[in-house]
Amino acid sequence: MAKKPVENTVTVEQIGSAIRRPQDQRATLIGLGLNKMHRRRTLKDTPAVRGMIAKVSHLVRVVDNA
Repeated sequence: MAKKPVENTVTVEQIGSAIRRPQDQRATLIGLGLNKMHRRRTLKDTPAVRGMIAKVSHLVRVVDNA
């Protein structure tokens, strides 16, 4: 049986509130699976996800997986 390739992941944590933020930034947080402070999500490391993280970089941080 062939082995599956290991997928790269990135873990993000919400560190800023979505209160008084534009609607597109709120929607981006929801798209990342974040909607409350200090929640963490592990996502596939794709260009789309990296772009979403860059858009709300002031509201999230990338957590070290080690």
